[in-house]
Amino acid sequence: MFTGSIVALITPMDDKGHVCRASLKKLIDYHVASGTAAIVSVGTTGESATLSHDEHTNVVKLTLELADGRIPVIAGTGANATAEGVSLTREFEKSGVIGCLTVTPYYNRPTQEGLYQHFKTIAESSELPQMLYNVPSRTGCDLLPETVGRLAKIKNIIGIKEATGNLSRVSQIQELVDQDFVLVSGDDASALDFMQLGGQGVISVTANVAARGMAELCALSQQGDFVNARRLNQRLMHLHQKLFVEPNPIPVKWAVKRLGLIATDTLRLPMTPLTDAGRPVVEQALKNAGLL
Repeated sequence: MFTGSIVALITPMDDKGHVCRASLKKLIDYHVASGTAAIVSVGTTGESATLSHDEHTNVVKLTLELADGRIPVIAGTGANATAEGVSLTREFEKSGVIGCLTVTPYYNRPTQEGLYQHFKTIAESSELPQMLYNVPSRTGCDLLPETVGRLAKIKNIIGIKEATGNLSRVSQIQELVDQDFVLVSGDDASALDFMQLGGQGVISVTANVAARGMAELCALSQQGDFVNARRLNQRLMHLHQKLFVEPNPIPVKWAVKRLGLIATDTLRLPMTPLTDAGRPVVEQALKNAGLL
């Protein structure tokens, strides 16, 4: 359930910035029909940084309700304060989520010991499986393989979403963890290479608009059919790249709306809608992927 194509789901909002239940239901139905392995609800692509604590928990619980057991749900529980991470994690203890995805604390730039204590404290506050999330380009700190190796000894820390794009991290981490520790990519553009080196899947932004393609890509990789996987990945490559033409989730939210899966591409400030310059770039990427 922590492998394959896992979508980093956007949080759909109406034109007043309130969470849109109807659009969320449509998105979940789309992923169930497309073979997505699991949903990450209110991860960073889901605008966790601009939702209140109550909104955050309510969106995860609404996602669980609308999924209705048809697809596993992973709760985003990252925070730059350890106490808030503990509080969010405890909210979902008996909710039905299969686990939590916790990003490294942003802005604080803690030491490796600080990162170790942060994740250890959160994991020990709950019985839920915990997946680490390392994305230094967004958070300002890098969870090093040696620290991952230490954290992997904690019984309910079961894997990592590694989004550095540095493929050498796969083997570096594998040397320090048990064989059942899950490594998934957090970088769509290098995810296929990551899986070919031994990763078990991807937590994907691209899957928001190309759910079936990403599910097939992961399936081909798991079967060892990298010839067809690479052919498919080449078709998706412009999406992998151009969905970051402006900061995530600005482009992907516009793209999901362009495909008619949500009613508006409203974002919470300080994020603003895709610019006039960005729209034709993302539109062309959707066309190149065969989605328009």
